[in-house]
Amino acid sequence: MIRVFIIDDHQMILEGIHSLLEEEKEIEWLGSAKLPDELMAFLKTTLPDVLLMDINLPQKSGLDLCKEVKEKYPAIGIIGLSTSDQVSVIRKMKENGASGFLLKDATKQEIITALQEVSKGREYVSFSVAEALKKRAPNDQLPVLTKREKEILELIAEGLTNQEIAVKLFLNSTTIDSHRKNMLTKFKVKNTAALIKMAMSNHLI
Repeated sequence: MIRVFIIDDHQMILEGIHSLLEEEKEIEWLGSAKLPDELMAFLKTTLPDVLLMDINLPQKSGLDLCKEVKEKYPAIGIIGLSTSDQVSVIRKMKENGASGFLLKDATKQEIITALQEVSKGREYVSFSVAEALKKRAPNDQLPVLTKREKEILELIAEGLTNQEIAVKLFLNSTTIDSHRKNMLTKFKVKNTAALIKMAMSNHLI
């Protein structure tokens, strides 16, 4: 028996997936949540084998929530749900601990197969997602930020100047400016605003 829980802020998705799975004898439907707080409260008392998790949630991104759940409850298998096959999001979800990824137009059989595979500790991505990953790699591969670059970029995004960042990180402003210029070159953008926009849209910060 696979114990399943879902978090999604769209009632239609919750009801749709529930109706697809309710007749399946090997699946036990534990319930659903629309908000991250509701999910975390539920997990304090009951742990599903597999958690279906929407990527776009109110209160907190599904990417961040995935990481939080895996840190607190590593035994739970997580399958990301999305309307988009954006490669950077799929990769980030996997980095944060997800074992599977499904588009919301997945068939009943795809959902069941995903639940079976992830409940056994294996990974699963739907055919369409696998095709997207194959088609867009490596051209769609985003540059990787070092830990220091990510730290600096997050502070830049908060509106801090080079000097303020330098004080905060115990570095000199020339070093901060050098990191900033390196990131502009790495991401092939012309200014800091474009750099921040790209990093945020791809969930790098």
